[in-house]
Amino acid sequence: MKHLTPRVIVAELDKYIIGQDAAKKAVAIAIRNRWRRQQLAPDLRDEVTPKNIIMIGPTGVGKTEIARRLAGLVKAPFIKVEASKYTEVGYVGRDVESMVRDLVEVTMNAVNAEEMETVQEKAAGLAEERLLDLLLPERPTTRHPAAEEEDEDEQEHEHEQEPEGTEVATERQYARARERFRRLLRDSKLDDRRVEITSQERSQPTVEIFSSAGIEQMGFDFQNMFERLMPGRQVSRAMTVREARDLLTQQEAEKLVDREKVRSIALERAQNSGIIFIDEIDKITSVGPKGAGPDVSREGVQRDLLPIVEGSTVVTRHGMVRTDHILFIAAGAFTVAKPSDLIPELQGRFPIRVELSSLSADDFVRILTEPRNALTKQYAALLATEGIGIEFAPDAVRAIADIAAVINARAQNIGARRLHTVMEKLLEDISFYAPDRRGERIQVDAKMVNETLKDIVQDEDLTRYIL
Repeated sequence: MKHLTPRVIVAELDKYIIGQDAAKKAVAIAIRNRWRRQQLAPDLRDEVTPKNIIMIGPTGVGKTEIARRLAGLVKAPFIKVEASKYTEVGYVGRDVESMVRDLVEVTMNAVNAEEMETVQEKAAGLAEERLLDLLLPERPTTRHPAAEEEDEDEQEHEHEQEPEGTEVATERQYARARERFRRLLRDSKLDDRRVEITSQERSQPTVEIFSSAGIEQMGFDFQNMFERLMPGRQVSRAMTVREARDLLTQQEAEKLVDREKVRSIALERAQNSGIIFIDEIDKITSVGPKGAGPDVSREGVQRDLLPIVEGSTVVTRHGMVRTDHILFIAAGAFTVAKPSDLIPELQGRFPIRVELSSLSADDFVRILTEPRNALTKQYAALLATEGIGIEFAPDAVRAIADIAAVINARAQNIGARRLHTVMEKLLEDISFYAPDRRGERIQVDAKMVNETLKDIVQDEDLTRYIL
């Protein structure tokens, strides 16, 4: 991570996200500070806590995308949660500590996948041996029929070298037959042969327990408890060797993975590298008269968030997790409420505030063409699978951007997400008839864009259906 300087991080984010330089700079510094913290002496390292961030801006301007791309860039555990789905303790809904437990589960899955990858080669070898056991199920006491298929030269050589003990000779014959099958297996010549695989199938209990304090706080790991109380049953399935190889490799890899090592790595990574993105945080602000209506638990949610954001210990089914060094990035449009409407204690836990600007038509032009995942590139690649070549002229891109900006101004402003609906409407007929137009090359220009979308632009009533 040493090479990921703030300048490099921003340059990587620029490949996918247009504009919003202030937000990119803020998150780049936050990530770099994590690396700087690791270089400190242990006694000082624990004292340095992350500077949490609030992103303020309308929907569709890149708040979530910045956080998600950032986490992928630094390979940090990442989850996105909606603040509005949490409730104060005592009300029906998820408690705020569940976001930390979700982060741990995501991290466990990621670390487990990494460990499975490291043992994949060894697991493939063990799976091959199990397949050979299935194809040659019994070690014979007499000459194995498979050995009869050996070449005559091998048979003559065998008789010359065959020792006096018949048992030893049979073992050698079986070993040669096994090696022959191994060659056939590796050459994929046995892929269509069917074998019977016995695997253990665990019963999944359909019991969900609700507790206002969180099920983990009750001191039980119900999932593992049910697994012990309801052991799996043996299930036999017939499948091809090709399918069996993948299944057996997976089974062997699971046996080779050190579960305790996975748990230890995952907990450490979640605590020191985790990123929790709390979206729609403005929805838990209390506006108007307090203590009535839907606002009754909003301030309570903020107070429940406080200990988690400032640093506390959360009990998970995999162990205790401290939240002191988890980076929290909150986001909200704040169109009705303001950041100052959050309770003062929570405001203090998010010292960095960045405002993301609304997107203009010029921004839409750049979004349609510059990023690696630009929509024009996506649609060109999708239609290329049908044998259709499609090109977007510069004036067509400008027309699409202008129409998206007009609809955003007339209807709800949903930012860059508007481009998805405009592009889908523009290419609707082309996508529908694509299988019948294989080999064609289509040039999309401003005239085509304006003719296809003119009804939507002219009729303001129609814009409300463009979601």
